[in-house]
Amino acid sequence: MPELPEVETIRGQLAPHLEGARLSTLEILDPRWCRPLEPAVLTAALAGRRLHTLSRRGKYLVWALSGDVHLITHLRMTGTLLLDPPTKPPHTRVRLTLQGPHGGHTVLFVDPRRFGTGELARSRADLDAFMARRLGPEPLGPEFSAELLRASARGRRAPIKAFLLDQRRIAGVGNIYADEALFRAGVHPLRPAGRLTARQYELLRAGIVDALSAGVAARGATIDDFRHVDGVAGSFQDQFLVHRRAGQPCPTCGTPVVKLVAAGRGTYVCERCQPRPRRPRSPRPRAGRRYAARSSSSRPV
Repeated sequence: MPELPEVETIRGQLAPHLEGARLSTLEILDPRWCRPLEPAVLTAALAGRRLHTLSRRGKYLVWALSGDVHLITHLRMTGTLLLDPPTKPPHTRVRLTLQGPHGGHTVLFVDPRRFGTGELARSRADLDAFMARRLGPEPLGPEFSAELLRASARGRRAPIKAFLLDQRRIAGVGNIYADEALFRAGVHPLRPAGRLTARQYELLRAGIVDALSAGVAARGATIDDFRHVDGVAGSFQDQFLVHRRAGQPCPTCGTPVVKLVAAGRGTYVCERCQPRPRRPRSPRPRAGRRYAARSSSSRPV
């Protein structure tokens, strides 16, 4: 699934070509893309409007059009946006054509598994409400801090890996970057989210920012389907420290990286650099209770 760095890469590649252009046509080839909204309704709301800005929030791309209307797109697992491809690829679900001062462009939304979506917000207030229901803070934003992490995780017993994947806690982090961030922080993915030390929250915040920033600099990671708008693959997969490196030596200590399951996802970890949390001991029964149990069992029936 494209995560924050992959979506930011696509945004950065599309924006210079499309911002300021007019959306002349929106052809929805697969009605499932905008369900429950009818394709004709979405097309009528957007066609003919000028694209002011193309921005990103978490894993969403937000197309802000004239008249305070917004198209919210999500690539989900296998979605790709292609700019001016020479041919129409299989699994093309949406075609957008835009006309700008320096010519026209065609953008195709290609998605083999058909999980990608397009949604409509008819005002900035609607857009803000949409995002507030779904997303936590931006991890590359100024408000993201160790204290914010600690406050959000307080009292939570779920594994820290599950916490990182919850978009309502942190926007944009997925399986790849959670593994890479936890390794950088020296935190085991199964450690309860609310039981990190203050220092571990600081290291985790830094690890998240470092992993995501490296992914953006490498223009994303391509494992299966992610491509740039020109069809070229990303390169962050060549810089993975632990993700998908099961059996290979840890880059820090040389211990083989292991694969386990955390939060229902395949997870990669060096269990020397990221010590596994100890299982809590069961509380021992009090002496008075043991005596009472023996006394009651010895009574004649």
